[in-house]
Amino acid sequence: MAQAITPRRTNAMAHDTQRLPAENAILEAWHDNAAAWVHAIHQHGIASRRTTDRAIVDTVLDCGPERVLDIGCGEGWLLRALAAEDIACTGIDAVPELIEAAREKCVNPNVELKVCAYEDLVDAEFDEPFDMAVCNFSLLGEDSVDDALAGAARAVVPGGLLVIQTLHPLTACGDRPYIDGWRSASGACLGSGFQDDAPWYFRTLGRWLELVNSGDWHLAAVEEPLDDNHYLPASLILIAIRQPTDDDPEL
Repeated sequence: MAQAITPRRTNAMAHDTQRLPAENAILEAWHDNAAAWVHAIHQHGIASRRTTDRAIVDTVLDCGPERVLDIGCGEGWLLRALAAEDIACTGIDAVPELIEAAREKCVNPNVELKVCAYEDLVDAEFDEPFDMAVCNFSLLGEDSVDDALAGAARAVVPGGLLVIQTLHPLTACGDRPYIDGWRSASGACLGSGFQDDAPWYFRTLGRWLELVNSGDWHLAAVEEPLDDNHYLPASLILIAIRQPTDDDPEL
């Protein structure tokens, strides 16, 4: 089952000289707001999730994986949903408080949990490789996203899948210039109890497509779940296939 919780600040917080201050600020915000996030999820306090939760679960189940790695699993709701469908799941997150919350709720033996920063994922050891990695609204930074995709490629077998759900650039851009860059998000939009504004890195649609169609990944499909009330994209879902490399072990 799940591994023991590491100290409150993970390795991600120790690389200050190697990471943008904004990347560290993302992690600090999640440490500070972990309890508020868990409460919001359990109370169904984020209206848009009625659409996006259903979208990511349906997308994963349609692909028929047997072993899934949830990168940035948070309090583990997706792990629980997939494990209920007899899918073996491992969740990683850089925030120990969220992994602890996930452990309290994830009693299914098909679920394992690890505290792991994205830059440490490429060296993480798992009992078996995965046939899918999922990033559900968990790619919020700049360099850390590259770390997550590289780590996912190492953890997933050739021919396996990467499924990303993120904010749709069309709706997330708002009235700001449509260019890549760091932005600030108010915790107020998530409900009461959230502290401070957290930075996040905005990417245009073209940049997302380029990013997911690079390295060991080949973009295979793009989905745009619609908001039930406004008929605007509620999110962007990208599906990529893990390409074989010369470094892959013989299976």
